[in-house]
Amino acid sequence: MKKNSGNEFKTVTFTRSKVVDIDPQILSDKRIVMALHNDLRANYFRVLRTNILKQLRENNWNSFFVTSATPGAGKSFVSINLAIAMAREGNQSVLLVDADLRRPSITETLKLDCQYGLTDYLGGLTQLEDIMINPGIENLVIIPGKDSKLNYSELISSPRMEAFVKDVKYRYQSRVVVFDIPPIFVADDALLFMSYCDAALFVIEDEKNTADELHQSLSILEETNLLGIVLNKSKREIPSHKYGYGYGY
Repeated sequence: MKKNSGNEFKTVTFTRSKVVDIDPQILSDKRIVMALHNDLRANYFRVLRTNILKQLRENNWNSFFVTSATPGAGKSFVSINLAIAMAREGNQSVLLVDADLRRPSITETLKLDCQYGLTDYLGGLTQLEDIMINPGIENLVIIPGKDSKLNYSELISSPRMEAFVKDVKYRYQSRVVVFDIPPIFVADDALLFMSYCDAALFVIEDEKNTADELHQSLSILEETNLLGIVLNKSKREIPSHKYGYGYGY
């Protein structure tokens, strides 16, 4: 998005992006609360959005990845809701990239009908505009993941991936890029992505990970700028006067 002379922001029209409207029932079933009307649970993501955007703007950053220690923590759930929240804030466009090449889930979660995905582009099988999808939400574009038999680590560290990240980060002046990547202990993907992104968001599944797993994960994330830690699937009540994030889904 670009600022005009009246100190307002103009909406970016993604003319090359395929528009795919998502069934509201799917959004409800998958708990994509930021895309639902008047869902009180969306307030958690509004608070998280404000906190993260503040850090990004203060440091002149425009990209971060979302990861967890182990599978099942809900990092894709957080990525999708947070991307929608940022897009609806209105001061930037948002690109959500399903960069979990080993187990892409955003396409399946949102039931997106797409022929190509990120691995197709990285493998030289299609053009960037052919994999960009607008899910019917203003200012939001998604690059879906697709299953592939290619070597994931080599794809991530390839010159084509480096060029891709630079392109999506700097094509528009006011854009935030959110990368949903694999869990830290699944492979070396998170380590490879640290050189591409400005910062990281860490998702923890409540009462799931051991203290050692969390300690090792945070030690690894010291190599980048940690925006925050999200406690997901929490059944504990969080007092309104305390600052924190907890999602009892």
